Amino acid sequence: MARIITLADGRSIEVDCLSCALTSGLIQPTGGVIYESSRFHIHQDVAYPIRGLVILASKRHFYCMDELSDEEQVEYISLIHRIRSAQRTKLGIEKVYYFYNEDTTHHFHLWMVPRYEWMSQYGKSVESLRPVLLHARNNLNDEENMRSVIEGINKLKGFFKNEP
Repeated sequence: MARIITLADGRSIEVDCLSCALTSGLIQPTGGVIYESSRFHIHQDVAYPIRGLVILASKRHFYCMDELSDEEQVEYISLIHRIRSAQRTKLGIEKVYYFYNEDTTHHFHLWMVPRYEWMSQYGKSVESLRPVLLHARNNLNDEENMRSVIEGINKLKGFFKNEP
């Protein structure tokens, strides 16, 4: 069933599954793909312009953690470790909230949401994520912030490109 998704830049698109559209290349994420393997796709979240907000999505369409194959399990944890290392070393992100849900309308993916000082006004719990994300979508679409987001994407791309 098709859904309307609002992107960070305010555009709306209609897709059956946003994850499938992104991992297949039907939709290009802001700043391009950070890293891609045969099983996973790493990109900046397309709906919320927060520097370093990374999505790790499976290319295979499934919903639950226990559906990962043995090979996917190994690569998944390795990619989480690598992304987090890049967030810390390249973007100076000290704290991250990891968010994953199995009742999503998109298929299997993990959000790695940086915690910046400006977010403190919304609290420090998982309940603070929604107001933080809405604030970002509604108030951080300016040119200066989008330049910062793109710069962050490029630094993360460089990290993965230069890794052995």
